[in-house]
Amino acid sequence: MKLLIKKASELIDMSKHKGKHPRMGATDVCPFVPVANISMEETVKYARKLAKRVGEELEIPIYCYEEASFEKERKNLAYCRSGEYEKLSEKLADIKMKPDFGSSKYNEKVEKSGATAIGARNFLVAYNINLNTTSTRRANAVAFDLREAGRIKRENDSILGKIIRDENGKALRTQGILKKTKAIGWFIEEYGITQISINLTDIKVTPVHIAFDAACKKAQERGIRVTGSELVGLIPLKAMMDAGKYFLQKQKRSLGISESEIIKIAVKSLGLDELKEFKPEEKIIEYILDKDKKNPLISMNLEEFVNETASESAAPGGGSISAYIGSLGVALGTMVANLASHKRGWDDKWEFYSKWAENGQFYKNELLKMVDEDTNAFNKIMDAFSLPKNTDEEKNVRNNEIQKATKYAIEIPFKVMKLSYEAMEMIKVMAEMGNPNSVSDAGVGALAMRSAVMGAFLNVKINSSDLNDKDFANKILKEGKIIEEKTINLEKEILEIVNSKI
Repeated sequence: MKLLIKKASELIDMSKHKGKHPRMGATDVCPFVPVANISMEETVKYARKLAKRVGEELEIPIYCYEEASFEKERKNLAYCRSGEYEKLSEKLADIKMKPDFGSSKYNEKVEKSGATAIGARNFLVAYNINLNTTSTRRANAVAFDLREAGRIKRENDSILGKIIRDENGKALRTQGILKKTKAIGWFIEEYGITQISINLTDIKVTPVHIAFDAACKKAQERGIRVTGSELVGLIPLKAMMDAGKYFLQKQKRSLGISESEIIKIAVKSLGLDELKEFKPEEKIIEYILDKDKKNPLISMNLEEFVNETASESAAPGGGSISAYIGSLGVALGTMVANLASHKRGWDDKWEFYSKWAENGQFYKNELLKMVDEDTNAFNKIMDAFSLPKNTDEEKNVRNNEIQKATKYAIEIPFKVMKLSYEAMEMIKVMAEMGNPNSVSDAGVGALAMRSAVMGAFLNVKINSSDLNDKDFANKILKEGKIIEEKTINLEKEILEIVNSKI
């Protein structure tokens, strides 16, 4: 990161730079964001460490902001950036605005590089909302309605009115309607439109979809229409899922649909594809982090999966097939719930069926994960058996790894059993209360779930015979037998309901 900041200071001469967005340096801001497997406290340490190093080694004025700030006022990036580059020489001369690290002298080097803010913060979503106007002033008016800082109070609420100040001479402000939100209006020559450029600094407080709807309302009040929006950088998966579900709820549609369909609803509802194609795999942070993870089986099409199963390869075997059968069974039950939520005359029941469809989606997704995981468990056993066994130490290591892998190969199909049995509750409810025209689908779903449980139990049994920990094996076998018996009885109940309605 230090090298990136160094290169920017070499290539960008701030004394010759002009722009619309607030900035104070060649590298204006460098945020550290805890995405996964790290705390904010740890993130702050890294941010301050970089700030110190850049300040000392590159002699660039550094301000630490947000969670990494040393002073309360400097938590706010706008405070650190006040005056922007054009007022940097005055700021450095002010003792109160002395940088946390680096040069406090406005010399030739600083004149070229400007200053940099380095901080630690939660995930920020940079989000632009498109307007059907070319007026930056009108875009700013909507931005001021929205942003938390709002606008300066003036007499008669007129732009030409005198600024209203408190007893200390500080200008009073009328707050905007969105918390944890910064916004300005600007004109984008590339597209020939104005946008409201928004930083959502805490999407738990103000999510993307709430900001979008608020912008639509405030724009309409000013005779302007929102035509779409644009994400700058990445966005968490949950933010997209929350947006999709929000708009589905407004439409009184089932939320129990696939992740990809929910994201598609979010993209279309927010107009994220108005200016250019929106590619979830390039914009959603979890998808980028997971892109190197391999799920070879569930990534196959139906024919490829069947052919791979029929090949001379030992995997996928019965455990993976049981998990896939279970995912198909619960998918059928979910389909019945979704059909019921859209049935004419049942509009007052859509939320009931939507909740059951969401329940079904959860079990479907979990069972799909088990398709590859069962094959992975089998491969772990094969890998353990391939370990060297030339010495007593190597034999002990090999045996321990075999036992560890065998235990895991028991736990995975046992989990398939539990998931498949639990998912049958939804199928029974759908057989009883779902769309009667689809009751046979609920019946087929029950048959599939029974097969998934019994098939997975066969894998539990065969792997348990090779486990030295007999107490663990016997406990799992006893619990598995109970699940199998409950499943058979529940399947019988569901089929009786189904046959009574056919």
